[in-house]
Amino acid sequence: MTDRQDASHPLSTGTARLDHYMRDPEIMAEAERLLSGRTRDVRLKGRLAEAFRDRSWRQTAKIVRSWMVWVVVLDILTLTINMFLLPRSAALAMLAPGAVIAPAALAVALIWRKQRSDLILSSSLMIGMFIILLAVSLTGIAAGGEWHERYLNVMVFVAIAGITIFSVPQWQTLSIAVMALGLYLLFMLQNPRVEVLSTLSAFLFFASGVSATVVARRTMTILAHKAFLLELRDRRRLAELEEANGQLEELARIDPLTGVANRRWMTQMLDALWNTSEHRSASVAMLMCDIDEFKRLNDRRGHAEGDRCLVEVARIIASRVRRADYVARYGGEEFLVVLPEATERGALEVAERIRKNVEAAAIPNPGSRVAPVVTISIGVAVEPDDAERMTSEQLQSHADMALYFAKRAGRNRAELYKPKLLGLGKRAAPNVA
Repeated sequence: MTDRQDASHPLSTGTARLDHYMRDPEIMAEAERLLSGRTRDVRLKGRLAEAFRDRSWRQTAKIVRSWMVWVVVLDILTLTINMFLLPRSAALAMLAPGAVIAPAALAVALIWRKQRSDLILSSSLMIGMFIILLAVSLTGIAAGGEWHERYLNVMVFVAIAGITIFSVPQWQTLSIAVMALGLYLLFMLQNPRVEVLSTLSAFLFFASGVSATVVARRTMTILAHKAFLLELRDRRRLAELEEANGQLEELARIDPLTGVANRRWMTQMLDALWNTSEHRSASVAMLMCDIDEFKRLNDRRGHAEGDRCLVEVARIIASRVRRADYVARYGGEEFLVVLPEATERGALEVAERIRKNVEAAAIPNPGSRVAPVVTISIGVAVEPDDAERMTSEQLQSHADMALYFAKRAGRNRAELYKPKLLGLGKRAAPNVA
């Protein structure tokens, strides 16, 4: 496998990598296949194994580094104590081979500080462990006597500790076991104080213990792999659920026919807009748009043509406003446009642009008394700068009133709300759809 991404890469964190892999159909299909079988048959291969190593890298590296640092500390501490507790000749004989342990362990710890290729990491760990186990063995052999066998026993226990805590591929675990047992048998056969049969008996004893440790480590690895697969599947299902919820939220705020926002979402947006501090320092404009003679269009050309008209008008309105503006279908053929930070002149320009483009679309409306094509009337209301803050309901009421006067004035026009219209607006309005 190639070198991993560096820490600055977007996939450098475990969670980001997991999210990346769970979107891979091939990986998820293999994960589901493994989870559907028996736990003991779980074997991670290919990209799934790569995904597991990426996910567990930080924890594995931290354990390896910690173990190596403690080896360094214990090696230095042991050699120092030996100088005071052991005969001077034995203690001095142990110094040379014992001094090799700390640099080897420290080198492995330094290499495992950064995520590198599998070849570099695995090679450094295997070479480092071999040097450490060999150095521990030679430390006892150099001292001779009772320390010959004692340090070989220590070497086996060091290997068992590494096998137990290193979450590495099975071949590396087996390699450590073979190295330890091989060194033990080789050097014990050279021990003049122990007979061959006693050596073989001790070897079989330690071999059984190391083998049990390897099997236990394999079981731990399988369980870790299964936990990873379950986590991968759970995150995938959670992502699918979040995506489904997002789609439901989108459907809840979108008008299914026109594709613009619906009245419910617009109401929520207005509440949020009026409650933000930013709104306090900027005026807001509203455009209430209503398709002229829409009922006649439905009566003459049918509801299917009426629906197509609504879709096209919604598209035109949405395409003629700014990115920061809001458009919603507010009623049957009514659309509400909210323009944050808009002046009267700017709001009128937007309204006129919408009106002209709707008329230019030349959507046939043979029953219209305004024009042979679909037209639109627009009421415009803008918060006055020199007045008390208005509620969204008040501003919308002004836009409705301006729309009423646009209809009354002949339709196919944009009308700006003026306070002088208030008296007229209190009269009962006729049906001017």
